[in-house]
Amino acid sequence: MHVPDGFIDAPMSAATGVVAAAAVAVSLRGARRELDERTAPLAGLVAAFIFAVQMLNFPVAAGTSGHLLGGALAAILVGPYTGVLCISVVLLMQGILFADGGLTALGVNITDMAVVTTVVAYAVFRGLVKVLPRGRRSITAASFVAALLSVPAAAVAFTLIYSIGGTTDVSLGKVATAMVGVHVLIGIGEAAITALTVGAVVAVRPDLVYGARDLRQKLKLRVNGELVDVPPVAPVPVAARSHRKVWAVGLVTSLVLAGFVSFYASANPDGLERVAADKGIDQKAEEHAAADSPLADYGVKDITDARLSGGLAGVIGVGATVVAGSAVFWVVRRRRTADVSPVGTSA
Repeated sequence: MHVPDGFIDAPMSAATGVVAAAAVAVSLRGARRELDERTAPLAGLVAAFIFAVQMLNFPVAAGTSGHLLGGALAAILVGPYTGVLCISVVLLMQGILFADGGLTALGVNITDMAVVTTVVAYAVFRGLVKVLPRGRRSITAASFVAALLSVPAAAVAFTLIYSIGGTTDVSLGKVATAMVGVHVLIGIGEAAITALTVGAVVAVRPDLVYGARDLRQKLKLRVNGELVDVPPVAPVPVAARSHRKVWAVGLVTSLVLAGFVSFYASANPDGLERVAADKGIDQKAEEHAAADSPLADYGVKDITDARLSGGLAGVIGVGATVVAGSAVFWVVRRRRTADVSPVGTSA
């Protein structure tokens, strides 16, 4: 779904750039309410994990692959506003360091992959959670459906953007059919990855899942054949619940996925690349401005061993993303702290 330079004309690229900038600005303010002692330390890790999983292209049809977009996963784990920022950080790192996704198309990619997927996914997720039985299985099921629908929604959004600012004269009906068709299949993979990840975190630390915060069920005991409510137990203070183990496990997992497992990912073109080649959208594709980057195309320049080159690039990408993301969320968290701190007075 990464749109390269040349697919969209300058006016539409500028317009989506304005939309993306506005969305990021709104998200920066909204994230100040979402980022607390639980989510702030993990938001940068979520961005790094999504970067790593996006390197794992999986086959979806003959000669076509797909990869995680991540909007649903980020929104459910750390909140919709913070989720937009997570995906935006990932896209920025990919565009600057790895020449993946055009720099002039950065506004298109943020609007499509960060904003549309996050908004659609979280709206679907919240709607389902309200009507499903309150429990961990409902969180996992709602995550699956939300992620599944977010991917074809992004495909529709790209088609609409292309209908206004596309640089080639192609049949939009055929483009829309091809984009939605292949991305429904990709959405199944997205849904599986999202549900498995959310389900795993909910199983061990439900307090760290933003989308499960209002999940409260009274425990019951059977006494003399009748069910009675268990007296409430004082919650463990947030400060007493260490995030270090979760953070360490998440970082190691991200490094393994990007540094090792990514070598076995499908080499077939992803959904957008396949549709662009089949329908002639790529006729005016331009060379990436960062094509000479030492990490372009997810490989380290001058390292001839493909496994080592790709693995090292993945590790560098995870490291750069977690550092950049953590820095952004640390600043946002500091702003929240400053906003809620009591105002001092002087005589």
